[in-house]
Amino acid sequence: MTDLQKDELYFIPLGGSEQFGVNLNVYAYDGQFLAVDCGIGFADERMPGIDILLPDPAFLVENKKKLAGMIVTHAHEDHVGAVAHLWPRLRCPVYCTKFTAAVLQDKINENPDCKGMKIQIIGQNDFVQIGPFKTHFIPVSHSIPETSSLIIETEKGLIVHTGDWNLDPAPALGPVTDPEPFKAAGKKGVLAYIGDSTNAEVDGVSGSESDVAAGLEKVFKDLDDGLIAITIFASNIGRIRSIALAAKACGRSVGVMGRSLHRMIGAARHCGYLKDVPEFVAEEDFDLIPRDNLVIIVTGSQGEARAQLARLSRGDNPRFELQKGDTVIFSSRAIPGNEKEIITVKNNLAAGGVKTISPRDTEHCIHVSGHPARDEITQMLQWLKPVSAIPVHGERTMLEAHAELARGCQVKSTVVPNNGSVIQIGQKGVKIVDHIETGLLAVEPGRIIEAGHSAISERRKLQFSGSVHVTIVLDGRGEIMGDPQISTVGLVDTDESEGRRFEKALLREVEDILDEFTQDEIDDEELISEEIRIGVRRLVNNMIRIKPKTTVHVVRV
Repeated sequence: MTDLQKDELYFIPLGGSEQFGVNLNVYAYDGQFLAVDCGIGFADERMPGIDILLPDPAFLVENKKKLAGMIVTHAHEDHVGAVAHLWPRLRCPVYCTKFTAAVLQDKINENPDCKGMKIQIIGQNDFVQIGPFKTHFIPVSHSIPETSSLIIETEKGLIVHTGDWNLDPAPALGPVTDPEPFKAAGKKGVLAYIGDSTNAEVDGVSGSESDVAAGLEKVFKDLDDGLIAITIFASNIGRIRSIALAAKACGRSVGVMGRSLHRMIGAARHCGYLKDVPEFVAEEDFDLIPRDNLVIIVTGSQGEARAQLARLSRGDNPRFELQKGDTVIFSSRAIPGNEKEIITVKNNLAAGGVKTISPRDTEHCIHVSGHPARDEITQMLQWLKPVSAIPVHGERTMLEAHAELARGCQVKSTVVPNNGSVIQIGQKGVKIVDHIETGLLAVEPGRIIEAGHSAISERRKLQFSGSVHVTIVLDGRGEIMGDPQISTVGLVDTDESEGRRFEKALLREVEDILDEFTQDEIDDEELISEEIRIGVRRLVNNMIRIKPKTTVHVVRV
């Protein structure tokens, strides 16, 4: 890319502007960079063996001497989850509020490569100077404590980076969003508003968490028999409090299942939250409480196969099980792309006689979004009166809807970015002036690799085509020692007669090909390997119309 001009102000989204999650945003001015958020995303069936995705920080790594610091706006995984994975490559100061720091500290304690990382805790409403960026942390309501919008001031002017927020009039935890700092910024003059697009297609307002507490209480009271399990996003601390209060009003005790839930609750209690919530029932004590008197909060609202709800739906939890007559409540929304997995869990539950209730299944309010709907976005734009708007955090249709809404609110200049867009911000508006190559990284148990790594694409091929492996041992004269060894994966059942006939046909094909080689050719191991690979693959395709991944090993002894 071309060099950034020191006297110009830029915004560069490296992740989160074409999909949910993997948020990584960069501001550039006066030869220095400020990163905002560094979150994870979740892989789908197209990436076998991969659960977690990260934004690729290659651009920041190349320029890490210019990286003045990183701000984490709040403790949701899509904003904080990648920090411990990527900080060893960046090694920059990290700034966040106390609760976010508590959640982050757990993550860095598990990563020895993060030794030496220091988190600088910033109070809400505090200012911090990070290189040329004077940043004001503004508390906003959201579904997790101590969420901050940012007012970033440079010599070129003011920028407002909203992060995640809404205008909940009665949040379960934390203050309501105060309009005054945003109005004050608007009076001073805002060059650009960089805003959350999650609900930009949703009319009205997102609702209030206080309505959820009341709604859950009504649903709980309607469920006289059986245990109630309720699944949420693990980081929704406000929802945990709403569930606890609703259960208490109905005479039910509350237990928790899922490591991520326990970690979030531990961080919340450490920071002084959930003081009015009794201690939760330990998992080993669930059987001591009548099922009619128990509510269990479980992870797995998105159908994640390894989460507690999916395991319970399959009967895979050795310590506890759901029974016929129990009820599972989904107090969450489906993230686009996760619908199939959620349906699988619901089908498993139904097969076991367990009832499920989603937000659309009841007249009572059992979920509200932590993100602003169109009326709330409009209100924010009226407070800020920005010169320009840059929608982020969402899929393309959401970003487009957000930009259209901004134009309808008389915002003079808008641009819908792709990940890697280099956006110049000025008094006359915003424009894309360049592009940085970016992408995703994939987290495996023992390493981090590029999402386009050949290992992942090979696994994907194996999902659809299976494989054939052939091993041939030759002596020094080129004579075959014993029968060639053939094994197949994902093609036939070798315990059945059809499968045994299939492998015998492959063996005959290999032997026929070997018989055709001349004495000179038998010394060419590469030729032997390639001819057998082509012949075996062709035979399999003729027999079962599949072209498998085929490997041939020629060993000479």
